[in-house]
Amino acid sequence: MLPSQGVANGENDIIAYHLRISFKPDEADAETAGRIAYDLALKLTKNNHAYVCSVHDDKAHIHAHVIINSTSLDCCRKFRNFYNSSFHIRKIADHLCLENGLSVIENPQQASKGKGYGEWLGDNKPPVVREQLQDIIDKITPKCKNYDDFINALQAKNVEIKSGKQLSFKLPTAKRFVRHDTLGDDYSMTAILEKMSGQRTIAPRQKFATPASINKPNLLIDIQTKMQQGYGSGSGFERFATIQNIKEMSKTLLFLKDRGLDNYDLLTAKADEFTRKFNKRSARVKTIESRQKDISELQRHIGTYGKTRDIYAEYKRLKKIKPSAIQKFINSTHPADEFYEANRADITLHEVAKKHFDSLGIQKLPSITDLKSEYTSLNAEKKKLYSGYKEEREEMIALKMAKQNADIILGKALLSQKNRAHEPSL
Repeated sequence: MLPSQGVANGENDIIAYHLRISFKPDEADAETAGRIAYDLALKLTKNNHAYVCSVHDDKAHIHAHVIINSTSLDCCRKFRNFYNSSFHIRKIADHLCLENGLSVIENPQQASKGKGYGEWLGDNKPPVVREQLQDIIDKITPKCKNYDDFINALQAKNVEIKSGKQLSFKLPTAKRFVRHDTLGDDYSMTAILEKMSGQRTIAPRQKFATPASINKPNLLIDIQTKMQQGYGSGSGFERFATIQNIKEMSKTLLFLKDRGLDNYDLLTAKADEFTRKFNKRSARVKTIESRQKDISELQRHIGTYGKTRDIYAEYKRLKKIKPSAIQKFINSTHPADEFYEANRADITLHEVAKKHFDSLGIQKLPSITDLKSEYTSLNAEKKKLYSGYKEEREEMIALKMAKQNADIILGKALLSQKNRAHEPSL
């Protein structure tokens, strides 16, 4: 969140400052965002400058805008944007968020000066040729029943197809052909055929694969099963699938050789090891995220409880007052009832917070500082767990695929003899 010039008349004559504060999706509502923006403006200006606050809740991440008039209310002085003011503003905003039980960015990085046009566009960048081809394949695959349908559907989309060692595609607006094996693992013919049969779901599209991921093995095609399911009616598909399998067998053997896995038992043990490690890491991440969610909820209730404590204490005091005989006779409203109607929202929030504490068996409320410290510690652990998370997951999947391919390469009869003294090398 950085202050910026709103309107300027001359180099140094700044009329207004514009601040923006965003909140984590699904964590803050519009009312909370508006209240935090208001408190932020109040603390920053000390009520000496006019300001306007607005909230945008039309996006997944609710965010607020604050416009501060640089001229003071008495028109005698101006607001000066001092050096490194962004750190001071962020500190105020973080404090307000924590008071309301909201998360903050623990280790924010300073934005670099200047962005390229593509970086500035972000998600609004027009798709490149590979992304356009991926979009077309994603749309036509669910409607296809076999390999021939897939080719016909591509041609119906004006995609030019060239056969060779690999299928290549060319869009009408493109200058050159793109090989299908460069589109990523989810767009190999094996993956496409599995999507047609419902054996693989179409996940949200990611960037096309890097050379490292292209070299990892894909599952071999069970040619007979696919043909029985209707994937191609002639020898063309069978020939294509056979060539594809030969390539995947070579890729699998090279993958195993690079990792020194020349024994089936060693491959099985390695795949099981990575699976256990990844599942353990994933389970711990989920536990941390669950605890962080509980901490945020507890912080929110503690903040509410503290703000409404005096009001609720007064309400309890009034409830203890016994009405006089005259008040009973004229059936007058009890002071506690009048106080409740005037402060219904705060009293209700206080009672909800108290019920939350009771449900957790809390006798003494923890301090916000202790909760923040625990949250920060958990965040550091989660960050450490995420380091290598993607690579470990990809390696686990690659090992599992290699093992399944090894099962096919070695054959079922050979696999049933695993208990023999000597295993054949892969």
